[in-house]
Amino acid sequence: MIVVAGEALIDLVPQGTGALAELKPALGGGPYNTAVALGRLGSPTAFCSRTSHDAFGEALLDGLRGAGVDVSGVQRGAEPTTLAVATIDGSGSAAYSFYVEGTADRLFAAPAALPAGARALSFGTCSLVLEPGASAYEELMRTAAGQGLFTALDPNIRTVLISDPDAYQARFRSWLPSVTLLKLSEEDAEWLGGSPREWLAAGPSAVVVTRGGDGLTAFTRDGAEYSVPGEKVDVVDTIGAGDTVNAALLHGLSAQDSLSAEALAGLGADGWTRLLRFAARAAAITCSRAGAEPPYAAELGEL
Repeated sequence: MIVVAGEALIDLVPQGTGALAELKPALGGGPYNTAVALGRLGSPTAFCSRTSHDAFGEALLDGLRGAGVDVSGVQRGAEPTTLAVATIDGSGSAAYSFYVEGTADRLFAAPAALPAGARALSFGTCSLVLEPGASAYEELMRTAAGQGLFTALDPNIRTVLISDPDAYQARFRSWLPSVTLLKLSEEDAEWLGGSPREWLAAGPSAVVVTRGGDGLTAFTRDGAEYSVPGEKVDVVDTIGAGDTVNAALLHGLSAQDSLSAEALAGLGADGWTRLLRFAARAAAITCSRAGAEPPYAAELGEL
């Protein structure tokens, strides 16, 4: 089982142009989208988070259940659901402003135990920024790594939530010894101020950098580098594309029984190329439709 840990929120997506365009609520949050995408691909998946008892919180859990995701470990609270207001530019890229004060997901507490059969944990986005939950997720990451579980990290930087960039960058570097697979966009890589080779030296077995329509590149500890181009598609928006890449990578590794540092080292050129192409196809499908709507297994075909 793959456990996805992090926030679930509501994206308010504009249905037109201008500051007062109608906003349509959509289920979202980077970890949430990753969990839904994994479930749709057929990977046994559990979600580890804290959600509100409000109507939005119920809708978020229904969305996970509909994708076949185990929500038995989700914590609940009376606080409201986090809201993210999206702005879509002419190329389909999304930017966000957030309403996070006093919301349910910020009060996440590290669980006493992981779901039975957990083989990998995935972390990322706002949940690793907003306290006190961020420290609880960090504790869970370190605990999982100490138990020898495969850990995946997508920092998915939201600069509007980071009040002290230097402190966050230092904290990010402190996570790397507990990370098996680091995935991030080239924009995040530039903001963090490091390089894949520097990050690999600090702990991860592989780093995957996404380059939007230009594709993906994987860097490995043995000095190898593998790249694939992006899939050509008419982009509606990019909401959830990076989260779909996370899910496709984890699903593909699980399908090959490669959720370990040793297995990543042994993938080789053929294994990495097939995995990256699979992730590129999955992300392209997500970009071809509005909102975070990742593909089902039947839409992707074989790895």
